[in-house]
Amino acid sequence: MESAIPAHLTVERTRPTRKSTSFRPPYPSFSVRFDPSVRQVVMAYFGVQHASATPPSVAAEALARLASAAGGAHRERARYVDEAGYHTTVEIRYWTDPAEFSSWLADNDFWTAGPAAPEAGFFLEAVQPTVPRFETLFSNDRLEGIGVAADGLSGEIQEHGYWGGARDRIPLAQKDLLAPSGAVSATVSGDVVTVVPNGNLCLIRSGQEWTETAGDERQMYLTEVEPVLRTGMDFLRDDGLSVGCYANRYLQVLAADGSVADKSFGLSWWRGLEDLETWSESHPTHVAIFRVALKYLSTMGPAARLRLYHEVTVVEPDQTRFEYLNCHPKTGLLRAVR
Repeated sequence: MESAIPAHLTVERTRPTRKSTSFRPPYPSFSVRFDPSVRQVVMAYFGVQHASATPPSVAAEALARLASAAGGAHRERARYVDEAGYHTTVEIRYWTDPAEFSSWLADNDFWTAGPAAPEAGFFLEAVQPTVPRFETLFSNDRLEGIGVAADGLSGEIQEHGYWGGARDRIPLAQKDLLAPSGAVSATVSGDVVTVVPNGNLCLIRSGQEWTETAGDERQMYLTEVEPVLRTGMDFLRDDGLSVGCYANRYLQVLAADGSVADKSFGLSWWRGLEDLETWSESHPTHVAIFRVALKYLSTMGPAARLRLYHEVTVVEPDQTRFEYLNCHPKTGLLRAVR
């Protein structure tokens, strides 16, 4: 096995790991590898929300315009219904060169430009972490998210299968506590609210795909695992502020033809990595997810066809862009503004 942290980002560790020297992972997992020339990436979320189940014309036209604007190393769409009952579509794009993103955005900076339309709200949430500020974990070789923009996968890694593994996979955490600092603030310019987060804001995208499951395995995932996962996602969506989660979305991935794929993911913004870790390790909603996942994996064994992944990112305020045009006050980081 190898370390999740690539050799060119490995330094003498001054922060302790949570992994004991005798620990051996219970199952194989992998991290993505970027060419050492890649220093910083972009993760951008373009969202449009509306109260109606059918997108109003202003939303449909904006999504069509965004679809026609080529750019990014990877792009995809997903949808969900948020805590206020608003139907939301999100287009996610990834870049491996912030300069390319800046150039693209200069030519396509219409998403939150306005003017505001009463029947729809638009938001842009983008982070630009340096490579030492994020980690990835995959149960298989089918890449998702920022992993699609990477150069490939590692071999089997050591740092997974125990509490605290995500922190141990973040290169910067070898020397940095990654503690949050400061507070969330906002400014208003016309119809647009711009939010500046606290230092070391944490983002997690954690997903699952059950396309290739069948029979008893598919039944077990859909009737035993997914409902427990949804309960945890709903808790973070509705009451996440109590545990340091600013916003959570449980999204269904859309296929190229607009239909719903057998893929979903949770996407949440946290005050800091420690808040995410504390919820994961001790909150009843996540303990329930962990237990039902272990039951699923132990029952299915190596034959399990459920595919899992996540990416965890920690960023500073100057690596972010949060803009909200005519969005309801519980949207994204607006919930964290006091």
